[in-house]
Amino acid sequence: MSLLSLVLTLVVIGVLLGLLNKYGRPYIDGKFITLINIVVVIAVVIWLLTVVGLLPYAATVPVPRVR
Repeated sequence: MSLLSLVLTLVVIGVLLGLLNKYGRPYIDGKFITLINIVVVIAVVIWLLTVVGLLPYAATVPVPRVR
């Protein structure tokens, strides 16, 4: 992944979170917006660590199948 696509992805995620925080407040409870922010930030940090190579085995975590 190139540096340009990495930065562009982070900018898009930041803009979407900013729009959610600015325009979502009247429609969504503040607790849920805070929860969404926390989940997205944790997911982005894990993704960045995987992309950079500091967390190389995140993509190989087994996920159980639901039958």
